Amino acid sequence: MGMVGGTLDAFIGGVHRRAAIMDGEIELVCGAFSSSPEKSKETGKALYLPEDRVYANFEEMILKEKQLPEGERMDFISVVTPNHVHAAPTKLALENGFHVVCDKPITLNVKEAEEIVELVEKTGLVFCLTHNYTGYPMVKEAKEMIASGAIGKIRKVIVEYPQGWLSTMVEVTGNKQAAWRTDPSKSGAGGSLGDIGTHAENLAEYITGLKITQLCADLTIFVEGRQLDDDANILLRFNNGAKGILQDSQIANGEENDLNIRVYGETGGLQWRQMEPNTLIHKTQQGVRHIRTGVGNLSKAAQVHTRIPAGHPEGYFEAFANLYRNFAIHVRAHQEGRKADPVYDFPTAQDGLRGMKFVDTVLASDKSDIKWTTFE
Repeated sequence: MGMVGGTLDAFIGGVHRRAAIMDGEIELVCGAFSSSPEKSKETGKALYLPEDRVYANFEEMILKEKQLPEGERMDFISVVTPNHVHAAPTKLALENGFHVVCDKPITLNVKEAEEIVELVEKTGLVFCLTHNYTGYPMVKEAKEMIASGAIGKIRKVIVEYPQGWLSTMVEVTGNKQAAWRTDPSKSGAGGSLGDIGTHAENLAEYITGLKITQLCADLTIFVEGRQLDDDANILLRFNNGAKGILQDSQIANGEENDLNIRVYGETGGLQWRQMEPNTLIHKTQQGVRHIRTGVGNLSKAAQVHTRIPAGHPEGYFEAFANLYRNFAIHVRAHQEGRKADPVYDFPTAQDGLRGMKFVDTVLASDKSDIKWTTFE
């Protein structure tokens, strides 16, 4: 793995590095960790990389690594920069024969996302987008249960992602995470919508297997002076006739990262919370069953994404690591000219494009006087 972004003081870079090495399938061999060559060198030194594999920028890294012998050069890049720097290294890597892991969202806008999808399809290379919540074992179990008809035809989907960390004007206090996430030139056109609303959208479609076809959105900027939305309330219509509600907020005082989903079908319902990830709740009119990670006759999809015995917490890092492990399996299969088992899945470039189109559709709906906006 070669990493783009992810200095020692960056949050998500450290998460990616820990997740990538968890299964022993991936080794960090080089990096261009910052737009500052000095900070990149400092980070590389702290990570015990040789000086000649720590680069001043991603262009130098990709082009110089390409010149190294196969087996010595990096096999893929991991892009962990702010959103506005996702597209350029991703495109250059694909154009030069390198696979890509990219933090979400895939790019800053739909046009860039379409270009990446086209490149992935043209090159046949492996691309993973880290919608990491799809890596939890109980999310896999929920998806399999719904696909097998365990709760019948889906009627209603409620997905929420409340946070409270932007309840005040944190972006002017020196908080780097808040500063770039609330800056449209770096974050994109969506604020809370692009940051966490797309996680909710992706999770709802992943678990249910359905697609959103129409939506009715109401976005708000509650904190005076902020440039992007910090709260979203969206009504959804799905392609099977189901109805839904998606709400995200970064001004929900006291909330941490309470991504949660409830899916109701004709014969039962399922409920999962990211802050209690080892439990999936199956509800019917006859009672409630708590399904636990590592306990009972779980689906193959849940089993292969479970790492430790029942009762031991499997959390954020493990879910993230499942995506990296699955990506590595597909890269190895690509190198050997075969297909990997689809049970080892991960979000793709197409999922990333859909997320960008979701943001644009929600923004259009929020500005429109028409009740329903089509999500194509």
